[in-house]
Formats: sequence, C-alpha cells, structure tokens
Amino acid sequence: MQRIQYGDLLEDDQQAARERERVALDQSILLLEQAVTPGAPVSASAEAIAFTSKLWGVLVEDLASPENGLPKALKAQLVSIGIWILRELESARTDDAKGFEDVIVVSKAIRDGLT
Repeated sequence: MQRIQYGDLLEDDQQAARERERVALDQSILLLEQAVTPGAPVSASAEAIAFTSKLWGVLVEDLASPENGLPKALKAQLVSIGIWILRELESARTDDAKGFEDVIVVSKAIRDGLT
C-alpha cells in the first residue's frame, strides 16, 4: 500500500487550484473576445465585464489573504494587475469606444503563466 505524503497532497491541491484559475481565465477571455466581435450585442459586453470583474475581485481577495502561499512580491504584482484590470473594465463600462484588447492580452499572459 502506497503512503501519500502531506506535501504531495498540498502540491495536488495547488495544481487543482491553478487549473480552476486557468479555466476561469479561459472563460473570461472567451467572453471578452465575444464582446469585441463585430455585431456582438451590448449584453455581451455587460456579461464579459460582470464575469471578469467578479473573477478578478475573487483573485485579488485571495492574493491579499495571509493564507496565500505565493511570494509577497509576486502577490503584490498580481494584485496590481488585478486592480488595473478592474479599472479598465470600469472604464469600458462607461466608454463604449473602449475595447477589451489590453485586458485580453494581459489575461492570456496570466493564464499562460499558470501552466
């Protein structure tokens, strides 16, 4: 019978958490890309903004938690990125001409860093 080490369980939990974050970022990116598609309904932008704002709100909250095991410098950088994304989304909410391209590029970079 194989004994499972506590460290192995933690590593599995961290990998599962990264996978959930990657899937959530994929969904956010998909919604943002659909919203910038020519002819997309206004509701597509509203849905993309709502989902992505909620996602980054949760991510920033988790990053600010003392239980988050990432290095402090990395957490600070990711919190700064999250705040920037939330500001960009709020700007897009009030300015129809503002697109999501920058948010999409940054979100893809963050997502790709999870793998």
